[in-house]
Amino acid sequence: MKSVLAMVLAGGKGERLLPLTQDRAKAAVPFGGVCRVIDFTLSNCINSNVRKVLVLTQYKSLSLDRHLREGWSLLSRWLNEYIDQLPPQQRLGEDQWYQGTADAILQNIHSIEQDSADYVLILAGDHIYKMNYSYMVNFHRRKRADLTISAVPVGKGEAQNFGIMAVDTDNRVIGFQEKPVHPETIPGDPAHALASMGIYVFSTDVLLEQLYLDAEDPSSTHDFGHDLIPKLIHDHRVYAYHFVDENKKEALYWRDVGTLDAYWRANMDLVAVDPLFNLYDDKWPIRTFQPQYPPAKFVFADEGRGARRGEAHDSVVSQGCIISGGRVLRCVLAPGVFIHSYAHVEDSVLFEGVDIGRYCRIRRAIIDEDVHIPPNTVIGYDLDQDRERFHVTENGVVVISKRAVVPQVAELVY
Repeated sequence: MKSVLAMVLAGGKGERLLPLTQDRAKAAVPFGGVCRVIDFTLSNCINSNVRKVLVLTQYKSLSLDRHLREGWSLLSRWLNEYIDQLPPQQRLGEDQWYQGTADAILQNIHSIEQDSADYVLILAGDHIYKMNYSYMVNFHRRKRADLTISAVPVGKGEAQNFGIMAVDTDNRVIGFQEKPVHPETIPGDPAHALASMGIYVFSTDVLLEQLYLDAEDPSSTHDFGHDLIPKLIHDHRVYAYHFVDENKKEALYWRDVGTLDAYWRANMDLVAVDPLFNLYDDKWPIRTFQPQYPPAKFVFADEGRGARRGEAHDSVVSQGCIISGGRVLRCVLAPGVFIHSYAHVEDSVLFEGVDIGRYCRIRRAIIDEDVHIPPNTVIGYDLDQDRERFHVTENGVVVISKRAVVPQVAELVY
């Protein structure tokens, strides 16, 4: 894997994740309590022995830059190992941001040329999954491929969100449709299509040649799925690599958390007794930066009806949290969350520093960093009322941003 250079595309706006991306890049959105979304891709790199990684940033990258600096400065330049950040360089004579996935790589082409790697591994920084990239690189070598695309089956109804491939019996790609309304399904399985995961292994010489050719094409949108891949399958060796999941569950686990509902569901995948996605796997650890907080604390254990009991069930509770006489069910709590007495919170994702006041009732919510919810507030029970104050998703998840003003509620008598 010393001949592999990884490039992580982490500059997306994440508009479908608004308001969580008002002040941060999509890849920097917190996930699973202590992690950021990008940690899963970077952990896959380290666990796969990929030690040369370039993270391409762009949109509102301050929190992402800080996270990478504090949590991922673990490799040694003396050993030619690194995780470096690359903002848009604007080296091509035009003052413009990245115009597409291929253009993002092109604008940093000097970094590829300087490294002299044999293979370039192109990754997305906003997916939740576990994957050993060395298996894919070895497959690419064995096939003498010019391009290898990681593939996963998806339901026919979901196919319009992905690039869809057709392959022959040797897994050579013979057709590619970008987000088709009427996708070609897998032979013998009309309910599923074979989707691109947005993970590519290129032979470096082919990648450089194709990037320069694409840059000269005025009709191109400079995107791998729209432009480069459909052209390459006709005169280059392009193969599909079937995703091998290191999550070690019966079903393949790969989630694009590009929408608020998908993001909420992926967090809820973590709280079951036997979670769909296993964060507690010492054979495939997920690394991150963790702030210095004291241990989590649960206080009050009164008995009787209406008594205060600090408790959490089927939940992920991070360090520094204090459950002070409140009740938490099926939640993901980031560090430093405070749940006050008699509050009830369920099926929710609470970011760092959230404070839930006494007697609050919260369900199916995502609450951003440092938001204070005043005592007696009710969220998630009357969605029409919630829409007047907050963002409510298509599936009824209430999202409260850092900038939201949560009004005080008149004191109730209990």
